[in-house]
Amino acid sequence: MKDLGGRGAALLGGTLQDVTGMGGGSLSRLVYLRLTDGRQAIVKTGPAPRAEAAMLGAIRAAGVPVPDVLAADDDVLVLSVVENTGSVAAAWSDLGGVLKTLHATHGPRYGWTADYAFGPVAIVNTWSDDWPAFWAEHRLLNNAGFIATELARRLELLAADLGNRLPRAPQPSLLHGDLWGGNVMVANGKVSGLIDPACYYGHGEVDIAMLEMFDHPAAAFFASYGRIETGHRERIDIYRLWPALVHLRLFGSAYRPLVEDLLSNLGI
Repeated sequence: MKDLGGRGAALLGGTLQDVTGMGGGSLSRLVYLRLTDGRQAIVKTGPAPRAEAAMLGAIRAAGVPVPDVLAADDDVLVLSVVENTGSVAAAWSDLGGVLKTLHATHGPRYGWTADYAFGPVAIVNTWSDDWPAFWAEHRLLNNAGFIATELARRLELLAADLGNRLPRAPQPSLLHGDLWGGNVMVANGKVSGLIDPACYYGHGEVDIAMLEMFDHPAAAFFASYGRIETGHRERIDIYRLWPALVHLRLFGSAYRPLVEDLLSNLGI
């Protein structure tokens, strides 16, 4: 913990006064630090701190609140402290508007300027003009070699049919990429910051599907977000498959029933 605090202090050009461990996640370490000059910051490890800093910059440029990037190197990211005194349940309406704003920023194609990762799980973001092909290759089939053969065959069947199930050319919206309640900071009933992005340009429904996977957005969220394209409910399980596969690979067989259920819901 102290080593991480010292690394952050050095990047900020200050002297460490105290450091406190934070909950963090299974894929990164976080500490809160205070410098002798009174400055405070969050220091975070991760797969690619400079890439994450660029993602936070893209989200901020879209008009969405995120922590300030104070410093970054190849090992750690130093962020401003964002007020987080409420739960996402207190800010559904505001989050709908925030996500609408984020998705109104469009890219030239589907993908991102660099690949990323969730721990050992690679996130390939090679540019594509064909959304079903992008989702098939970079979000489904790339997992086939790491899961049971029977599941892999079912994935292949679904991937082959995505041209009939997904729109070929939805607007390539800026996506958060890992949107769940734990990555939404809230204060005073408003979103104070989105954190831990895994950005790329893709169909905006991907973020909504992820959000609905572990949380239960209220009607106020959808009212603020606005119209969702016809057929959303038929596509949601396709988009949920990717985080389910990631969880299966990272955390093991407890997530296999979720993957199986999603495939069954899709008639595979």
